[in-house]
Parts: sequence; C-alpha cells; structure tokens
Amino acid sequence: MEAAVPSRVALSAASRFPNRHAVAGDRSTIYKGRCQSLAIPMALSAAAPGKGGVLDRPVEKTTPGRQSEFDVKKKRKMTPPYRVILHNDNYNRREYVVKVLMKVIPGMTVDNAVNIMQEAHVNGLSVVIVCSQSEAEEHCTSLRGNGLRSSIEPASGGC
Repeated sequence: MEAAVPSRVALSAASRFPNRHAVAGDRSTIYKGRCQSLAIPMALSAAAPGKGGVLDRPVEKTTPGRQSEFDVKKKRKMTPPYRVILHNDNYNRREYVVKVLMKVIPGMTVDNAVNIMQEAHVNGLSVVIVCSQSEAEEHCTSLRGNGLRSSIEPASGGC
C-alpha cells in the first residue's frame, strides 16, 4: 500500500478567513482558542484574498552575473583550505605587527593579534588564518605590502 503525500496544500477563501460572527460551539471556524503553531495563521494570511492559494516553497531569484548564497557557501566548502603564515623578522616592532594584523585580517582582535605575533617571535612562524586560497593570497599580499614576511601553504599538508 502506498500513501500519497501531497506537496502542496490548496486553501479556499472560506478556510483562510474564519467567520467572525460564528456562534460559540460552531464548527465552521478554522480553530478554537489559541493556535499552538504561529506558522498556520501566517501561511493562511499569505494567500491572496478571495482566491484559493497554494503554499509552495519560495523560489530564490538570482540576477544574471550574481551567485546565490547556496552556490557561494558550496564553493567555500569545496575549496581546500590554506594557511596564512607570519614569519618572524628583526626589522618590525611588535606593536606594528599587531597593528598590521588587526588592519589586514577581518575580525582580528587585539588578543589574537598579540598571540600570533608572540608565537611568530618565539617559534619563528605562526599561523595567522586558515581560509580559501584566494583569500589567503589576498591576506598574504596585504601583509607583505605592510612590510611583514608571510607565506601561504595548503592546510591539509604538513602537521
């Protein structure tokens, strides 16, 4: 036995708008008392007045030349991650390195920048951020443009 599962629910005008002048105990209204789910009244009011409505999944409209959010998220997941590595140098002051890290890397806090700078100073290098290859190249170029030594490498390789 197969059970049919409808993907669309047709609504008539009578079922969308309850009779406000109904007598108590009348069964012609949609619901009695408080509605437990707020989605039902919202979905019912979304249909055009006077016509039967069909609830359907909204279609995402994309303009030509632009990617949808789903495509962008999928692309980010598919690209292999890369590490941006900061190398120690004896030329730049620690305060300047922290300032540049906060300027170049979006969302970088003072505490994170100080920790990255200190690790690079003690160990010779430090991982600044793990991101897609194109973003890693941009960050590396920006760090180099501000006088810091940096490089990128695939995040999956190595340690």
